[in-house]
Amino acid sequence: MKNSRTTILFFAAILALIFSFLLNISLGSVSIYPDEILEGLLIGDWIKTSHAQIILNYRLPKALVAMLAGIGLSLSGLQMQTFFRNPLAGPFVLGISSGAGLGVALLMLAGSAFGIAALGSGLSAWAIVGAGTIGAGLVMILVSLVAWRVQDSMTLLIVGLMFGSAVSAVVSVLSYFSGADALKLFTVWSMGSLGGLAWPQVLVLSSVVLIGIFPIIFSVKSFNAMLLGERYAKSMGVNPVYLRWMMILSTGLLAGSITSFCGPIAFIGIAVPHLSRIIWKTADHRILFPGTALLGAILLLLCDVIGQLPGSAQTLPINAVTSLVGAPIVIGLVLKRNFSKEF
Repeated sequence: MKNSRTTILFFAAILALIFSFLLNISLGSVSIYPDEILEGLLIGDWIKTSHAQIILNYRLPKALVAMLAGIGLSLSGLQMQTFFRNPLAGPFVLGISSGAGLGVALLMLAGSAFGIAALGSGLSAWAIVGAGTIGAGLVMILVSLVAWRVQDSMTLLIVGLMFGSAVSAVVSVLSYFSGADALKLFTVWSMGSLGGLAWPQVLVLSSVVLIGIFPIIFSVKSFNAMLLGERYAKSMGVNPVYLRWMMILSTGLLAGSITSFCGPIAFIGIAVPHLSRIIWKTADHRILFPGTALLGAILLLLCDVIGQLPGSAQTLPINAVTSLVGAPIVIGLVLKRNFSKEF
């Protein structure tokens, strides 16, 4: 009975993902019917050339980025919550995403803060991605050095949080001394965005996300054992040190690359794993990992639909949408679950 329920839920989630994907690329300042999109994508027959340009060069890459970001952040959050046994842990707790933000801040704000001619709006997307990647990579190296020296997972969590706080402090200092134009540019980046990426950048992001998922595939059983603590995991033959390295590698690649390409995106990494546990009603990571990935992709696609303001050329920051839309949903589901337990 449980297996049939799980199968039905996965089938429904896949259908919801297809629906969300088509809805995402059909709505915007110009509405394009899903049947035209399917006909154009499958056989290349578009009613208008402009529609083909809109779908292929803007909406389709953005929808794919939304799916990749939703999958990567959700899986990172699930790993963190399980390994540290902390429901508030997310993909940002090790400071890797903050490192990406520091790299971008140095690129955008340092020149203005130190009286050098600011780079301004002439920055290319590759330059921003490169700066974010370098920053995330440096912090990941520091976290790895700490993980090599300490054995306690809680100590690693605290050190990661301190790394994030220290990096955020540096960014605040740069923001304080920078000029208005540079500060506005960085503020817009920090709000998060799923658009603006060309196909070569989408290909690079998808490759990194795929590589970041590989350690998860080989660690599913280990994460199940970690639910009862490191001592129990060791008694089951799990090497917590090896799992810690796999988690740092996976989270570093997923959260670091997504932050570099899209900016920091809040809520998804913390909330989606909880939604997955509530919906699938299991702690088995063989179900939670694919379920969380599907829910993350669906939720970020729907948030992007809301942020596009269909029928308008304006778009809302994705961070604002994910928090405003997602947080009440999770609060309601959690309260409903606890209320049903009491009665």
